[in-house]
Amino acid sequence: MRYADSPSSRSILETALVLLLLLALLLALYDVLKIFFGVFTFALIFYVSMEQPYKWLARLLKRKRKLAATIYAVILILIVALPFIYAIAALGRHVKDILHLVDDVRVHGLPDLPDTVTGMPYVGDTAFSFWQHLQENPRETLIGYEHQVKTILYHILTGGAGIAGAAVQIILGIITSAFLLAGGDKILQMFRSTLQHLLGKRDGLSLLYATAHAIKGVSIGVMGTAFIATLISWIGFAIAGLHFKVLLAALVFFLVLIQVGPLIVWAPLVIWAAVQGHTGTAIFLGIYGAAVLAVDAVLKPILIAKSGGRLPFLVLFIGVVGGMAAWGFTGMFKGAIIMAVFYTVFTSWLERKHLS
Repeated sequence: MRYADSPSSRSILETALVLLLLLALLLALYDVLKIFFGVFTFALIFYVSMEQPYKWLARLLKRKRKLAATIYAVILILIVALPFIYAIAALGRHVKDILHLVDDVRVHGLPDLPDTVTGMPYVGDTAFSFWQHLQENPRETLIGYEHQVKTILYHILTGGAGIAGAAVQIILGIITSAFLLAGGDKILQMFRSTLQHLLGKRDGLSLLYATAHAIKGVSIGVMGTAFIATLISWIGFAIAGLHFKVLLAALVFFLVLIQVGPLIVWAPLVIWAAVQGHTGTAIFLGIYGAAVLAVDAVLKPILIAKSGGRLPFLVLFIGVVGGMAAWGFTGMFKGAIIMAVFYTVFTSWLERKHLS
């Protein structure tokens, strides 16, 4: 009994209780912050990618960092919000037309398909037959397709909500990155001091630099791919002679940035050109859009891995691809950071073994 009540046993018990409380606090903190992971991800992307332009703007404004951060945030938010503002305005202009079309279909039934659709090779006859049955017996024609229709509507609604949610996360991420840029190295100094205190000066700095290189690689890869895909898309829109080239390019930038991809922009354009009877334009848009999709898929991991500083290409490549497969968009950062930390700790351990 005396041994159980000794100071050493009480010290061990108190330490265990403190560790359990700390673990519970960390779990609660994770639950509180996990809904902001997307915001923090975009904040890191913009912070790392826009650090040099922000410093140039701050020097131009005579070191007024808060003013520079405000201007930076307003410009980026306007760029991100422009496609949505235009889409909402266009939808508002066509609401009356949509309502009139619905009433006309209710009274007179579905209109005939255009000749350009029925005359399309391979699919024209099938589309004409299906549409004719739909005009004559809509309910009987759609029997057996209820699940597919519900699935399509569900994906349209959830996809639209997901894109709108991503837009909100991007805007909040821009605002957060503006605070980080205005604060300078204060937050980085806090992380540096914490890691040095826990791991020592050498290992703490090594781990911090590895994490920073991983974040920088992912940020430059994502933003670089978005800019390159946007530029290539704008050139394609200009060659095809499409209107609203800048708006379509801005939409491509936004969709590539949130990892949805440019297919949502290019596929409707191909269908529109085919329906309008512009077969050559449709073929060009289809081939060019496939090339843009290939650039988006291939260039991103290469840019990320090449921008990782001293970290090997394969380490970051595996982290990015595996992280995306496991956790989606934010998984690019998680996977890259996990692989960077593991590689740094493992090489540090090997160096110590070699020296000993």
